[in-house]
Amino acid sequence: MSRTGKLPVEFDKEVKVDIDNGVLTVKGPKGELKYDFGKKIKISISDNSVLVERKDDSNEQKSLHGTIRSLIQNMVTGVTEGFEKSLEIVGVGFRVTKKDNVLELNIGFSHPINFQIPEGVEVNVEKNTIKVSGVDKQLVGQVAANIRQFKKPEPYKGKGIKYTDEIVRRKAGKAAKAVGSE
Repeated sequence: MSRTGKLPVEFDKEVKVDIDNGVLTVKGPKGELKYDFGKKIKISISDNSVLVERKDDSNEQKSLHGTIRSLIQNMVTGVTEGFEKSLEIVGVGFRVTKKDNVLELNIGFSHPINFQIPEGVEVNVEKNTIKVSGVDKQLVGQVAANIRQFKKPEPYKGKGIKYTDEIVRRKAGKAAKAVGSE
């Protein structure tokens, strides 16, 4: 039995959870999320908890048990608290501005990069920090990863777009190695 899968997903009274033909709907103060689990696994809803159970002991059921429970927990957390990822832009002359629903990134290329912000995600820009927030954990993480992909932090000067809690391992350059070896 999956240690994660057998735990019930608890939720408050302000959250409404409903299942209809394998489609789980979670409504809360921050928004609404839907996910189609199909007939893969048995999901039962009691007063203020959701329980995920396997139909049999096949390998597919075992692998889905804990995963589906975690997805449901993330849905409940998303509609109550939301998720947030912070990115930091490091580099001389690097800057970002938000115009309507487009991020304009000036990150050392000959042209600015325009990134269309998808629906369901809110992006705030403050100086050299980009905050991506929303109710869907998967979408928030993917948007943050897509923004970071434009200019990953490089190991010599540390320039680029990095997560605020990310540690960039710095390398010594050629000059530093030559001086240090004498």
